[in-house]
Amino acid sequence: MSVINQRNKAVVWDFWQRMNFAEPDQVAGLVEKTFHKDVDWNASQPINQIRGTDALIADFYEPFRHSFPDVKLTADILMGAPTESWNGESTNGEHWVSGIGYLTGTFVHDWIGIPATGKKTNIHFGQFFLMRDEKVAESYVIFDTLSVMKQAGFQVLPPALGQEGGKVQRPYDGDGILLSEQDEFEGRNTMDALRAMIAGMSRYIRDRDGDNLESMDQHNYWDPDFHWMGATGIGTSHNLEEYQDYHQRPWLKGFGDRTDTRDFEPKGGRGMGLFAEGNYACLGGWDGQYSRNHGEYQGIPPTGKIFTIRDFDWYKCGGGRIIQNWVPMDVVDLFMQMDVDLFDRMRRQNELRKRGINWWDLPA
Repeated sequence: MSVINQRNKAVVWDFWQRMNFAEPDQVAGLVEKTFHKDVDWNASQPINQIRGTDALIADFYEPFRHSFPDVKLTADILMGAPTESWNGESTNGEHWVSGIGYLTGTFVHDWIGIPATGKKTNIHFGQFFLMRDEKVAESYVIFDTLSVMKQAGFQVLPPALGQEGGKVQRPYDGDGILLSEQDEFEGRNTMDALRAMIAGMSRYIRDRDGDNLESMDQHNYWDPDFHWMGATGIGTSHNLEEYQDYHQRPWLKGFGDRTDTRDFEPKGGRGMGLFAEGNYACLGGWDGQYSRNHGEYQGIPPTGKIFTIRDFDWYKCGGGRIIQNWVPMDVVDLFMQMDVDLFDRMRRQNELRKRGINWWDLPA
């Protein structure tokens, strides 16, 4: 298993590095070398599902590099392992590689409807790769498109409660690129810390607990000085109190009932399971049923509908506690389910801009 994992990580790392220096006529060959011809590739709204390397090249890589011709990828975490389910059972031998980082380039042509700025733009991303025979069979990636909008001068959500602006915090010690084999015992300790935290969250019952989060016992699982890095629109929290006030309570008010069960795991969709390597762990889910929208969120009235979620987590642990947590989320998809089109908000702001009207000058 260790040999397979090391080879799989090397495939993804080699692809990332070679793409950083690839000429336009070399991109197709690198994609074809790395991905299965019938790859199932998925990205956050509005890109969504792309099938096959021909479509992946034509519908994503070529337009993306047209918009950001000098783009470079800087990885903060790269890890991999055979995955386990939430309850510790085997996941039929699935081998995943995952990572987070930034894509940075000059924004010279519009991308997915976002107007180009001609300036350097940082796109935070998180991505999972399902590996088969040392090639990518499936991939799921979340781009922080709201950050790209903000860098282009558009504010489509109220200011986040958490900290926003600039790049998110990197892993302490810069040790997130796990190209070498990691200590198996340390990985098991990391997995145990994650499972304990998830079990604590599962004890919360919305109708019983409301704003009282004591049933989760989260102080037992997170380092006192931990940092939680949420997507644009949610922001970063720098300790447990901020995390509870800026993210957990607003989130649980809107989506706190886990489809009327105490089970934390989303139902259906595509799950990446949970895996750990050394001091790092990650988990992910794509379009799984998550919770009924019973409460207001970000000023949007509840719909009463059961929501699906596209959400990834990466964790750095130490001493049996969680030190850092990065949480890419497809916020655009979430709001679409609340009947709010954030791209339409951006387009309307852009139309005002063309008329010389700034959105921040409009009356409340």
